[in-house]
Amino acid sequence: MKLRNKLGYLDAMKALRSLAIIAATLTLWVMVSNTAVHAQDREVPYWATLRFDEVNMRKGPSQDFPIDWVYKRKGMPVQVVRLREGWRLVQDPDGAQGWIASSQLSPKLGAMIVGDGVANIRDQASGAATVLWKAQPGVVGELLRCRDSFCEIDIEGKSGWVLATRIWGAGET
Repeated sequence: MKLRNKLGYLDAMKALRSLAIIAATLTLWVMVSNTAVHAQDREVPYWATLRFDEVNMRKGPSQDFPIDWVYKRKGMPVQVVRLREGWRLVQDPDGAQGWIASSQLSPKLGAMIVGDGVANIRDQASGAATVLWKAQPGVVGELLRCRDSFCEIDIEGKSGWVLATRIWGAGET
């Protein structure tokens, strides 16, 4: 009889341990699921970049809508202005708006040189800093950080500072 009670106790402890593992796994799954849902529900507007070399912009938020424009600029910044079930209404640097599947966008920040004439890329965040090189309007790079009315960008592995007014993809949304 004592042996049977000991075995019953051990079986009960194994069952409780299994339930605890299942409960912990479910809790973790719910936490991860909620995080993914909240990541998709970012407050608009926000900045994103095109994830691929070719991205379709559509007239509406589904594959059923016609393609309005095909972007061929991986890393080009866009401003997300509205969310709808896996689709994002975006605005491009020219002001055009359309719908892009969220899977085609990256949260990585980007910058595009805008304005008239070449932009000076400097070695420091200062108008008096040495000019490293010049970038034409339309050049796209990764936005690293901004301070003192300048933003640091990386263009094909070279980084430098440019006036924030000369880029699209940064600043208040």
